Amino acid sequence: MKMEVCRATSISWANSISPPHHFPQTSTVWKFQRMTTFCVRSSQKQGDEMIVSVTGATGFIGKRLVQRLHADNHRVRVLTRSKSKALSIFPVREFPGLIIAEEAEWRNCIQGSTAVVNLAGLPISTRWSPDIKKEIKESRIKATSKVVDLINGSQNERRPKVLISATAVGYYGTSETRVFDEQSPSGNDYLAEVCREWEASALRVDKDVRLALIRIGVVLGKEGGALAKMIPLFMMFAGGPLGTGKQWFSWIHVDDLVNLIYEALSNPSYKGVINGTAPNPVRLSEMCDQLGSALGRPSWLPVPDIALKAVLGEGACVVLEGQKVLPKRAKELSFSFKYPYIKDALRSIMS
Repeated sequence: MKMEVCRATSISWANSISPPHHFPQTSTVWKFQRMTTFCVRSSQKQGDEMIVSVTGATGFIGKRLVQRLHADNHRVRVLTRSKSKALSIFPVREFPGLIIAEEAEWRNCIQGSTAVVNLAGLPISTRWSPDIKKEIKESRIKATSKVVDLINGSQNERRPKVLISATAVGYYGTSETRVFDEQSPSGNDYLAEVCREWEASALRVDKDVRLALIRIGVVLGKEGGALAKMIPLFMMFAGGPLGTGKQWFSWIHVDDLVNLIYEALSNPSYKGVINGTAPNPVRLSEMCDQLGSALGRPSWLPVPDIALKAVLGEGACVVLEGQKVLPKRAKELSFSFKYPYIKDALRSIMS
């Protein structure tokens, strides 16, 4: 049987120094011991096990995806710029066998992987400045280009067969009246430009690699994303709508997004552009009404535009200017949404 060998760096425990703060304190002492491991993979699949390399694994979506893959006994390779940060999020005791690799080791991890999931990029739900806007674009394009170059540079027998690459519904621009699906043209604002260049970087991948571009909406979850920034303002202003409230809010629960990416890894029908949004987008006023209900608070005093801009700067356009995006392709693929309605999604998050 033909065997493939890949080299990567992993982390193990050894007795010596005090544990990180997130572990229970005991009389046992530990240290990190760096070692080089050799991962041997047969060219013949063993069951349905996947070897998945993930960029952006320490982010809001990436953490949940890694947890899901690891729980299902797939082999995960976390591609990061900060090994210490990755270790704090994925402690060795809880994630045995997880490989964490800084950029110099990405090539060894990508080669021999079944698939690569590219989620890297500076979060957009932050206060924008000229420098931040530049980094928002460059962080996405550089990471995607690096991943694609490493995939394309792999020997055929060791090249990943699948690339799942994130992009965003910002591709379509904003509108209060138009409805967008995967066939809609791109917009002409800053985020549309970012998304076009981001996607163009991914489209350079070898033609034999199945590529799925997930255009992601506003991701809702407990641990981060836009919702975490919106709730304090919402509470301060008695739960009213953000801005006019008429703008569209194309959202998705983080669990549904992780499930969509997970399905795309193994289902060969998932290719091309797929909108990562729930099937029932809402006006922002309705989202705020439902959030108020989930929080047990009234929803009457609007959050003024100036308050959002004070927190998010130009980045407030992500909330103040929206678009109605439908997941036409996911429906065609019979993807099952656990949270198709905003009411149920928010209640699960706030409970």
